[in-house]
Amino acid sequence: MAAGGVDELKLLSTWFSPFGSRVKLALDLKGLRYEYVEEDLTNKSRLLLESNPVHKKVPVLFHGGSALCESMVIVDYIEEAFAGAGPPLLPTDPYERAVARFWVAFIETKLVEPWFRMLDGTRTRAEMTEGVKQMLAAVATLEGALRDCARGRPFFGGDSVGYVDVALGGLLVWVLASETLLGVRFLDAGRTPLLAAWAERFASLGAARAALPDLGRVVEHAMMRRGAAAGALAADN
Repeated sequence: MAAGGVDELKLLSTWFSPFGSRVKLALDLKGLRYEYVEEDLTNKSRLLLESNPVHKKVPVLFHGGSALCESMVIVDYIEEAFAGAGPPLLPTDPYERAVARFWVAFIETKLVEPWFRMLDGTRTRAEMTEGVKQMLAAVATLEGALRDCARGRPFFGGDSVGYVDVALGGLLVWVLASETLLGVRFLDAGRTPLLAAWAERFASLGAARAALPDLGRVVEHAMMRRGAAAGALAADN
């Protein structure tokens, strides 16, 4: 998957998982070699159920026989376990590290959570409107965060991709797909010029091209999932 000699790294995920994309990004940016295993979430494997018995979700990273779950927990592990490989994702200054973790927590609660609720195909129009409002507010806040963290440089991490870039960048294709699915421009050059430019820069990175799924394929997959969820809800009613 990537150049570099590290034994027994294996990633269990799905091609469309934005959280799996975060881990792929971190591994690729660090130049770490790993085995990739595609999971079927409609028929979960014994490997997944045994390695993540609490949530039964991907991604799962295996290293030296141990399993790690939750995307940013895995990214933290990669940063610490392979500190000598590739560029650092977290700054050395404790305060700046804390700030980076703050913004990742913000992304999880203020962007990911409402986005997940909107895409499940079961929400009312009022709930969808509220979800879009929450996402737009989160993106506006992240525009300010990028300004303050980057200070005129290209990424949240400064001159190179950092921890927040990985957290948000892993979601990038799904955010763009959501623009098509919901008819809302989240990364708008007029409202959020810094984030819009960041998204273009990030998508052009070699690591992003290797780790992120195809946009058209993600849109098709999301439409299929929404249709299936809506059909199941109608059947239950």
